[in-house]
Amino acid sequence: MSHIIPIGQRISIVGTSGSGKTTLAKKIAKTCKLPHVELDQLQWEPDWTAVPTGVFRERVSQALQGDRWVIDGNYSKVRDLVWSRADTVIWLNYPFHIVFGRSLQRATRRVITQEECCNGNYESLRKTFFDRDSILWWVITTYSKNQRKYPLLFQQTEYQHLNIVQFQSPHTTEKWLSQLAIAHSCRI
Repeated sequence: MSHIIPIGQRISIVGTSGSGKTTLAKKIAKTCKLPHVELDQLQWEPDWTAVPTGVFRERVSQALQGDRWVIDGNYSKVRDLVWSRADTVIWLNYPFHIVFGRSLQRATRRVITQEECCNGNYESLRKTFFDRDSILWWVITTYSKNQRKYPLLFQQTEYQHLNIVQFQSPHTTEKWLSQLAIAHSCRI
């Protein structure tokens, strides 16, 4: 077995929308028996109504009270809360074509099947494909910003305690996850 990249007990997963943050967080939570916190669930109320920042920060603070968790999401307004408590940040830094393709597939599936996104919210054909607030437009406009932002954030003094793990392809992530599962199945 090759050397597995170590992670801690308080893991934050970041990456452009559609990169697979929630999916990976759920897999890590199951494998490592960690509570999973999804920031979208704490941020959005029905009808895509964002909670006030103070409420969001309080919800996040409460969710991070334990010593062990995995959290997914990119919200800068709570990054200080999450990263100050985290010991590991996993950055899903995949190429644009992969992230956009995944976002397009997910959005299309959600529109067709009326799959719930979070807290009773659904993606609509109009909002997904024809609105400036669409998730697809969000991916297009934030991808390059994230490419520049995360390396700079990782260098900041207040985040020097973090173990930064960067995956640049879904294949590498899945291979690492398989190794993680094997490592955890061997623990007593």
